Amino acid sequence: MSVDFISVTYTNSSTVVAPLADAQVDPRYVARYARTLEDFGFNYTLLPYDTWSFDPLTIGATVAAHTRSIKIVIALRPNTIYPTVAAKALATLDRLSEGRVVVHLIAGGSDADQAKEGDFLPKDERYARLEEYIQILRRAWASPEAFNFEGRYYTFKGFSNSVRPVQSAIPVSLGGSSAAAYRVGGSQADIFGLWGEPLKETGQQIDNIYAEAARAGRTDRPRIWLSFRPIVAETDELAWAKADRILDLLKERRSPPAGLAAPQNAGSQRLLGLAARSDVHDEALWLAPAAVTGATAASAALVGSPETVARAILKYVDLGASLISIRGYDNLNDAIDYGRYVIPLVRQELGRQEGAATTARAGDNPDFS
Repeated sequence: MSVDFISVTYTNSSTVVAPLADAQVDPRYVARYARTLEDFGFNYTLLPYDTWSFDPLTIGATVAAHTRSIKIVIALRPNTIYPTVAAKALATLDRLSEGRVVVHLIAGGSDADQAKEGDFLPKDERYARLEEYIQILRRAWASPEAFNFEGRYYTFKGFSNSVRPVQSAIPVSLGGSSAAAYRVGGSQADIFGLWGEPLKETGQQIDNIYAEAARAGRTDRPRIWLSFRPIVAETDELAWAKADRILDLLKERRSPPAGLAAPQNAGSQRLLGLAARSDVHDEALWLAPAAVTGATAASAALVGSPETVARAILKYVDLGASLISIRGYDNLNDAIDYGRYVIPLVRQELGRQEGAATTARAGDNPDFS
């Protein structure tokens, strides 16, 4: 099985553990960061969406202009841009990047956060709206003729789109850990994203997604995308010492205030429950950062030497994950370290396994070539 690696293109040198006050977009930093990911073996870069942060479509166009092959994952919330407009914008970027765009659709895990931008739908309805959104995007990319749409959340007449993506259809990604997320993602998504959990729980989630794909009558399955924040050093002992220093900084800078309400999204709830059970799972998975930060964003770490972290990643690949997102706490330097020391080990082992399988097939069949 092959695996692709994802990271995030950051817009400036601010980090979670060393934040810069009022940091703004630094165009040179964006270009350097994106080129670094490409040069060090990453296949995808995510341009995330936050209510308080920069526009991912604009940053994505900048990334496209400064890179050659890395695929650009645009995070998008349906409440922020009408689907016909999004279809044209994404197809335009796909043209400019020569077929490198993926869209990651976010239903929204917090009522309060959605309300900041005028969205007051309850969570289950946000997933139902997302389902309509995907249908409109795909028809807008494929239809050579004007079409009407009449749904619960979107209605329009006579829309036509002459902006065709380079790809036959831009891949659609979404994520979540709720029953609604499994249903919509399993039936509709090309890629399904999960936060890093222990192997057992991750396997259960993948089974849920695949079951929904089968229930929807799909003959294929969504690719599984897992997200981690590896903490890597020369030895396991040094990596755990580094992890302790990072945790101290997270406690200092990101500790949630007393009385903070429990997160609404199922993914954060699951991580917090797992962290309460144990800080460390499956040798290298470390969930103490999730407990400190309230399990916001990617907060599951893999801790150890490059060999330990690569071995942990390979176990998730064995479960069915084919997209591994790795981002660090020292953003740029960690990305370089992953590209130098972790990604090559994973690919080397997968190549060895494929070679062994090819040899075995040849042995079973003397005419195999």
